[in-house]
Parts: sequence; structure tokens; C-alpha cells
Amino acid sequence: MTIERHHVGERMSQVVSHNGTVYTAGQVAHNAAGGSVTEQTKDILAAIDGLLSDAGSDKSKLLTATIWLNTMDDFAEMNAVWDAWVVAGATPCRACVESPKLASPKFTVEIMVTAAS
Repeated sequence: MTIERHHVGERMSQVVSHNGTVYTAGQVAHNAAGGSVTEQTKDILAAIDGLLSDAGSDKSKLLTATIWLNTMDDFAEMNAVWDAWVVAGATPCRACVESPKLASPKFTVEIMVTAAS
């Protein structure tokens, strides 16, 4: 039973692999903090692509996704980016919830995924 951790920090690892499953921490838009929902979502999904790659996976192997938005008024804007990114026919189970407070007021979107390796 091997557990692999990537991008390990004091508080958390950004990605953990175990038993053929890859788990990411919730990702926020560090390169687009304060930007539009579109900009933040694109930045987050690019980060997720990198984390999945580090763990030997990719977005075609997504199992689940959880998305937090500051307001559900941003749902359509986020979905436009998500729909262009996700692999047709390989969409994960997904939940999207409103959370008026994320880690910082600069962040309006957060996404966490689980994938097969």
C-alpha cells in the first residue's frame, strides 16, 4: 500500500495518489487572483492539469469534481470554461455549491478533483 504525495507543504499536499486513485486539494487561482470567474477557472483547470500529470493521470480519467463558487450567479460563466476543458464522454460526477467565503476575498472559484491514475 503505497501513498505518493506531490507538492507537499506544512499544511497539506496538493496531490496524493493511493491505490490507483489521485486526489487533489482544492485549487484556487493563484495566477489570476482577483480576476474574472473565467480567468480564475482557466487558471485553476491549468493547475489541475499539471497536478494530474505529476501523479501520472489526466482529465480524461476524472472520477469526481467539487466546485465552490462565491455566488451561483457565476455558474454559467464557470461552466463555459469547464465545458470547454472537460473531455467529452469522460465527464466526472460533479457537485457545485455556493460558498460566500473562500480562502481569500480574491478567490471566487475553488475546484477539487479525484481521478484514476
